[in-house]
Amino acid sequence: MPSTRNPSDPSNGPAEHDGPDAAHQTPEGVTAATVEALGKLSEALELTEDARGSLYNFHRKTGASDLALGEAVEMFRAAGHTATADRIERELVGRNVIEHRWTFQIIEDYDDGYYAEFRTQESRARQELAKGKRHLFEARMKEDRRTHSQRHHEARP
Repeated sequence: MPSTRNPSDPSNGPAEHDGPDAAHQTPEGVTAATVEALGKLSEALELTEDARGSLYNFHRKTGASDLALGEAVEMFRAAGHTATADRIERELVGRNVIEHRWTFQIIEDYDDGYYAEFRTQESRARQELAKGKRHLFEARMKEDRRTHSQRHHEARP
């Protein structure tokens, strides 16, 4: 007969699996210092991911700005300010945002260069030092911070 025990109910005592799952258990021989270093590397990657998102935001806003600029040029032209419209169109509409590049080219260089290498190095360090396991530092932090046997503080999903 199957058990009717609810592992989330603290009155039933501790859950059978009250700790990180296998994917988040520190492999034997991996030191706390190594876990901390991998955690800091993971934090740095997360910051790079955030920077990448800001770069995409920059790309989208710059593109929207260029389109609005084109509309402004047409409005100046319709208002009879042809010289102003022609000058703005010639000097700004479609202009490279940095030497030789539009924003999509900046993103491609970032993604294919720095970002790709960062991800490679982070993954390689995890493979070499922790059998590829991710978020070991966070898993340890969760174990330290959660209230064991308390509903909504379970170790695993």
